[in-house]
Amino acid sequence: MNLNEYQNFDGLALADLLQRGEATSAELMDCAISLAEARNPQLNAITYPRYEESRRIAADWTLRGPFGGIPFLLKDSGLAHRRFPCSIGSRLLNDLTYDYNATVADRFEAAGLIPFARTTVPELCMAGTTEALRNNGATPNPWDRTRSAGGSSGGAAAAVAARIVPVAHGSDGGGSIRIPAACCGVFGLKASRGLVTAGPKRGEGWAGMATDGVLSMSVRDTAAALDMIAGYVPGAPYAAPPKTGSYLDAVREADVRPLRVGMLRQGWNSIGIAPECDSAVQNTAALLTSLGHVVVEGTLPALDYNQFVEAHGSILASNIVVAVDTRLKALGRTLRDDDLESVLLDGYEVGKGLSAAAYVEAVACLHAVGRAFALAMADVDVLLTPTLAQLPAKLGHLALHSPDGLGFRAYRTRAASYSTFLPVVNGAGLPAVSLPLATTAEGLPVATQLIGHFGREDVLLTLSAQLERLAPWSGRRPSFA
Repeated sequence: MNLNEYQNFDGLALADLLQRGEATSAELMDCAISLAEARNPQLNAITYPRYEESRRIAADWTLRGPFGGIPFLLKDSGLAHRRFPCSIGSRLLNDLTYDYNATVADRFEAAGLIPFARTTVPELCMAGTTEALRNNGATPNPWDRTRSAGGSSGGAAAAVAARIVPVAHGSDGGGSIRIPAACCGVFGLKASRGLVTAGPKRGEGWAGMATDGVLSMSVRDTAAALDMIAGYVPGAPYAAPPKTGSYLDAVREADVRPLRVGMLRQGWNSIGIAPECDSAVQNTAALLTSLGHVVVEGTLPALDYNQFVEAHGSILASNIVVAVDTRLKALGRTLRDDDLESVLLDGYEVGKGLSAAAYVEAVACLHAVGRAFALAMADVDVLLTPTLAQLPAKLGHLALHSPDGLGFRAYRTRAASYSTFLPVVNGAGLPAVSLPLATTAEGLPVATQLIGHFGREDVLLTLSAQLERLAPWSGRRPSFA
């Protein structure tokens, strides 16, 4: 298989070639690694490569799962894997190693996904851009290298957009799958709280806001991956409703009753929506109407947005303290000023100053957000929003080594005016997808978000497949791809 052929297939199409004996896992791995070596100098999207070891594994691979044995990338998010160290984008946490695999990592490999490297993230995965100092530079947007690829799964989204792999691991605790999916023009789904386990050694991430998943070029690849990684593990602190059938089957049928879709074109606190992002929402509404769905003006969930932003920040700051102090204890030393980027260094101090009562109040705020969304969605099946309130950010605007000296709380306020409709969904524990249905006149991706009811990933995936068929995006590629 040559490189041009490889880039034309999504993950399931590559798996079909494997099943028919028209390609081997070793050949596909060679293609992915060749593209990684050629394109990563422009993208800065890959870290901890294990190329030769992965070639050997692919050569001896036995086909399994829906993907058979195709190349895959793991996010540098701390998802445990024996083969791959991690840094979580931090100089302080650089080269952490594991003596076990996370449950999701094993489920990925059971699905036929062979990891060969990790992908870049911002420090501690706490930014909507991927510009960690640990990575010696930013991960730029493949469509416009003056802009961000998004974060925290920025390296994953850039690698998928550049066709290095058709599907890659991501995680989302405040938009970290959907932000880079929107920036890079790929598909991303954040699952319901408790659908994908954090085990075996963790119960939750970020007070239940964080979940693992994938970014992909096609809806069906995400559905097939979710079929494999979803599922409750006894002892887990959260449980989503068990699925009633295969997500992939739902996508293949792509037959859903006419849905009632609530459209939101204005966020909380009158946060401005860029004209291109608003236009993308209206365009998606028109597509949905043409498919027979009913689009109505939605009800903005009744919540105190400033309180939510503060609560979200408090939970992140608390997690900074836990991560940093655990590492410092292992190193046997105290914190230095150059251990963390400036925003997170201030976030560490914020976290140290939080009381136990403040943390409990922050978690209670998240639970209230869930109730607000349930009430707002009582008479609709799905909410339609912009994914981002603005076009992909210029590099530096959301960097954690803030060029304009922002402290942690001020930084969180800036981020909230960009990813306005995203962290609230994590707080509510609901599923959501980012769809790359539109572009600017210059070809920059512009995405819209669909938010579903708890446990209804099947509805979101089926609706996404309908839209994908009506307005396909797989033919769009950055110039160098």
